[in-house]
Amino acid sequence: MATDFEIYFCPKCGKKYRVKSGLGKIKCSGCKDVFLKKKSLTFLHTADLHLGRSLCDMELIDDQRYILRQIVNIVKEKGIDGVIIGGDVYDRAVPGEAAVKLLSDFLAELAKLKVKVFMISGNHDSEERLDYGSSLFESNRIFISAKYNGTLEKHTMKDGDGELNVYLLPFIKASQVKRFYPEENINSYDDAVRVVLSKAGIDKSKRNILVAHQFVTGRRTRPVMSGSEGIAARSVGTVEMVGADAFEAFDYVALGHIHSAQSVDRYEIRYAGSPLKYSLSEVNSSKSVTLLTMGRKGAITIETIPLKPLRDLRHIKGEIAVLLRKENITDPNDYIYVTLTDEEIRQDAIGIFRQSYPYTVRLDYDNSHTREPENSIIDTGAGDKTFEELVKEFYAAMYGNEITDDEMKVMEEVAREAGVINEAG
Repeated sequence: MATDFEIYFCPKCGKKYRVKSGLGKIKCSGCKDVFLKKKSLTFLHTADLHLGRSLCDMELIDDQRYILRQIVNIVKEKGIDGVIIGGDVYDRAVPGEAAVKLLSDFLAELAKLKVKVFMISGNHDSEERLDYGSSLFESNRIFISAKYNGTLEKHTMKDGDGELNVYLLPFIKASQVKRFYPEENINSYDDAVRVVLSKAGIDKSKRNILVAHQFVTGRRTRPVMSGSEGIAARSVGTVEMVGADAFEAFDYVALGHIHSAQSVDRYEIRYAGSPLKYSLSEVNSSKSVTLLTMGRKGAITIETIPLKPLRDLRHIKGEIAVLLRKENITDPNDYIYVTLTDEEIRQDAIGIFRQSYPYTVRLDYDNSHTREPENSIIDTGAGDKTFEELVKEFYAAMYGNEITDDEMKVMEEVAREAGVINEAG
């Protein structure tokens, strides 16, 4: 059976000790003082890793490996007790070999640090693939809730302030919850989440954390999208929204699904955001992880720790001759989105830019021709293309990344309902 460890600090010199749980007195090797001062439980909250994702035609595996290593270093430096991963671990239901290995390596590194990991599935994840080997992972303090089975999974931790419960709620739909509670009136995601929570027997006098992957809204406002969430998230309807007031029993709600870090309705209901910029629309955003310190009941400290990517995503604009002057070329290994203002359209422009900026992901123009009232994005050859080809081209042009299989299914369903394509299309 694995041994639990706790983190203690010497109150005189600040030296940190990692010792077995339940140890009585500790003697500082530096000060020779006997002390007992345990720190509060701390958690690192991240989400929406989207392992295996690409940016335009650039693979991001190296960038993701770099940022996950950075997260491991933060866990190590801060003496974190628990790592929370709020869903959308993979970018698609059938992840590639590189993405699977990357997650395996990440979890192995966290296991070496003896921290507890709490991970749930998101709408992009395959329940079966994420759940595979979960029982084996538990022996290394890695707890994965990939599929709702009628009960809300709970894990209890202890510190000097008593018990702290971490509840894991994987991404759910109303239809999934209806199977377990057919007698309940469940017509929306909000109904489903409230039923699940009402059946969990949550003790409000305890400190409680919920990990969830849903579209949570405040009383007056919706969360701010980053632009890289995908069609399904950006076109969310009222039936898919969950009111933030459903989470009153929880001291902190660790959310995934929205890629911009933000709180919803109250400070303790929080989206951690994605660790990397996953579309051109995020060019001006910054990424971080959330550090949560759980003191006694009602005493919570929340802060963000910035993440520095292997390659930043930048947007540069101007004339080609000016942008490519030697003195104007900076950080050439960043991902670059170029907007040229030259009146002359050069067919080989992106190739020219990649000689100086090898990771140029997109190039477009802003000049008198592109600003003409005619809709220049309409392809005159569209009649020769399939619906799927048109949607893929439009999606890549608008959002800077490939449409997923699940999102394509949504587009096809909408198109059939609108009569754009027939049932066989």
